[in-house]
Amino acid sequence: MRGREERSESLFSYIRLEERVPADHPLRPIRALADEVLAGLNGRFEALYSGMGRPSIPPEMLLRATLLQAFFSVRSERMLMEQIDDNLLFRWFVGLEMDAAVWHPTVFTHNRDRLLEADVARAFLSGLMALKPVKRLLSSDHFSVDGTLIEAWASMKSFRPKDGSGEPPGPGRNGERDFRKETRSNETHASTTDPDARLYRKSAGQESRLCFMGHALMENRNGLVVDATLTHATGTAEREATLTMLDRHPRRHRITLGADKAYDVRAFVGDLRARRVTPHIASTGRCPNPASRAKRPSMVAPRAIPATRSVCAAASAWRRSSAGSRSRRGWPR
Repeated sequence: MRGREERSESLFSYIRLEERVPADHPLRPIRALADEVLAGLNGRFEALYSGMGRPSIPPEMLLRATLLQAFFSVRSERMLMEQIDDNLLFRWFVGLEMDAAVWHPTVFTHNRDRLLEADVARAFLSGLMALKPVKRLLSSDHFSVDGTLIEAWASMKSFRPKDGSGEPPGPGRNGERDFRKETRSNETHASTTDPDARLYRKSAGQESRLCFMGHALMENRNGLVVDATLTHATGTAEREATLTMLDRHPRRHRITLGADKAYDVRAFVGDLRARRVTPHIASTGRCPNPASRAKRPSMVAPRAIPATRSVCAAASAWRRSSAGSRSRRGWPR
């Protein structure tokens, strides 16, 4: 028997928002863990805000919304506010009532920046990592590191000489700009809309873009990120950020670190061994200077080492590649 469409515009709803979320949804345990850490940060929140003036967006909601933005790869705060307004799951996770109005994207961004500047977001993530249910998932012996380019929201037309010379773009919202026969570099040029962005290209033969560089330190047991940072895009940023993240994690025993060929540099490998870190780095087997014809053995090339260490290095490479492919598929991870 065919069902007939019945339209009803009820004024009231007697179903709680909690009942709209499936009992086995993966966000439920994450919400419980986040609430436990946020309760421990209550004193820090009280010290951060003044007792006078208009109430701000609750910091607990700000941090939960930021988690959603990372989990579901929402690329802007405006789109995040649209998702929270339309999606009952997002409303439940953030803590908004079903009929509550969402915030303006600019207000949300300004309030969140206050937490980021006070380093509350890092304390929140550190608290999550310290919880017993989370610690059981993390390896304390084997890690991997990698970096990625994060394209800046700045047009190449804004990359102009620092001394003010050069022709401006043509009139109009998207005016033309001719870059032929013009040499541009980070030493002489800067973006007028995002001065922190750097001109960088991932490899030879690819176009240069204004971007930043993101870095992630991952444990190899379940492929969970234990630390992350953002830096300027430079040729040494990946290795410098790796040492910074390793120094933020005190340890009492030797660990291993997997990485790609970009990390096969003499000074970096020496810094790892000085920190009691065994490098499981992909070998280049060549001289890093393309202008030189001289070949050198890689800093981590296979030597006369026990077979168990070779097996561990192969396991690190497999873990790093498999975790990277999982991270590119999106949620759930």
